[in-house]
Parts: sequence; C-alpha cells; structure tokens
Amino acid sequence: MTFLRGDAACPGCPIPKELDAILDIYGKKTAIVVPASCSTVIMGDTVLGMPSPVTVVHSPFAASASIASGIANALKEEDANILVWAGDGSTSDIGFATLSGAAERNENITYVCYDNEAYMNTGIQRSSLTPYGAWTTTTPAHKHEFKKPLPFIMAMHRIPYVATASISYLADFKAKFAKARNIKGFRYIHLLSPCPPGWKFDANLTMEIGKLAVETGMWPLFEIENGKFSLSSISKPFLDKSKRKPIEEYLKLQERFKGLSKEEIDGINNYIDSMWSYIEEISKAKSPFF
Repeated sequence: MTFLRGDAACPGCPIPKELDAILDIYGKKTAIVVPASCSTVIMGDTVLGMPSPVTVVHSPFAASASIASGIANALKEEDANILVWAGDGSTSDIGFATLSGAAERNENITYVCYDNEAYMNTGIQRSSLTPYGAWTTTTPAHKHEFKKPLPFIMAMHRIPYVATASISYLADFKAKFAKARNIKGFRYIHLLSPCPPGWKFDANLTMEIGKLAVETGMWPLFEIENGKFSLSSISKPFLDKSKRKPIEEYLKLQERFKGLSKEEIDGINNYIDSMWSYIEEISKAKSPFF
C-alpha cells in the first residue's frame, strides 16, 4: 500500500490545525495510529490525507488502541510518543472495547478523540457522541438520545489523565497536551472538532462555533488528573448559569439543529444544567474517580 502526504480535510475543518498543534509539542519522535477517519482517504491501494511529518500507522476501525499498545510496548526503551488519532465513531462505538482495554491496562499511550459528532467520512451517520437534537443522515428527524459522556467514562478507568479541549482556545489546548506528554500511562484527550459539512455551517465559522460551544456550557473544558477533577479557567465562570450564553446562539449557526421545537431546545438546556450540576458536585469531591 502506498501512503501519500497530503491534506484530505474539507474547508474549515480544524483537524490539520489540531494535528499541527499537537505535533509542535509531541515532536518528531512520535508515531500516530489512525483508524479509518476524516484524516485518511483510501483510494484503491493508496492512502491519502496525513500531512504529518512523523510515522503514521493506518489501522482498522476497532483496533487502533490495541495497535498503539503493541507499538508502545515494542518501543518502550526508545522514549517514543505513541498517539492514537481517532474520530468519535471509532472511539465511542466501534473501537470502544480496545480503548477500554488499553485504558484498563494503563498502556503508555495518548489517545485523542477528535469529536465531530458523527461518522463524517462515511456520510454523516449518527454516533453515540452525536448530540441530542442533531440531524444526521440516519436521524433525519433529529437524534433523540443524549451524547455519551465519554470523558467521564474514561476517568472511571482510573487512568492518570483525562482532558477536554478545543482548538478555539489554543493556549488551553497546547497546555493540556504539554502536560499529557510528560505523564506516563494512559492519557485520554477529547477534542471538539466542528465539522462544516456535517454540522451544516459556513466554513469561516469554525472557530466561532468552537467558542460558542464553550460559552453556552455545551462543551466544558476540564482536566481529571489522577482522579482529581478541575475546570479549566476558561470554563470556571460557567458554573454560574447566568454567565452562559443562550444555547440558541450556538444552535442557530448550524443547520443540523434546524427545526427544533421549543420542547427539544428545553431538553438541551436541561441536559446542560444537569451536566453542570454534576460538574459542580465532582469539583467539590477530593478524588471522585479514584
């Protein structure tokens, strides 16, 4: 099989910037394991789409965490950084068994889920990380289930580091990867990756939508280090509900939420309030996950 350098990203996609920012920190002595995703396009015997200057291993959907584990153990004397770069479908659905297994074993890898909230490279199908109320090709009348709380599920594995991040807040993004790089064991970082064609917004709005996700409380930025939860400084004000922007400001820019009823929007607001109540509770606990 031939691997060609290139960029398969759509206009406005944050993936190239996310990878650049990560590799600025992780350096050239990094191997990236990439399952089928928006980061790779397979054309016959040719794989196109990773502009990365480091080693890339293309894996089956379900096997990325297992393959990364094998590489990490084979190279453990080489002081190399092993990183999985996977979308929400291969993380929360198809690959969850191997992800959970690698976390339970505390393998020395960094697993990054770039969450564009659907199976985007296969036609915008629903995943378990698609939010409530979103249109996809398999939920044409909007999704009726809420998003799987995957960062919290990963924290329950008692791994040393879990974080959420957004490229719209680059300093926070880089600080979390800089911390993760120096931690031994399994590290899980969950990125919000707005998708212009899948979320149906203009390509020039990517950064604005990423910020609104945080400012409305839809995407809290936090870390869980050795079981201890802490909100990032950017998100701390939003413990106060009155400081959050109305969720309508986030929804109205994305046609995937077009046509939601008042009851459905109320459901999203209730979900956000419930999530922040949980965050407030675990913020006060000494070590809620260990």
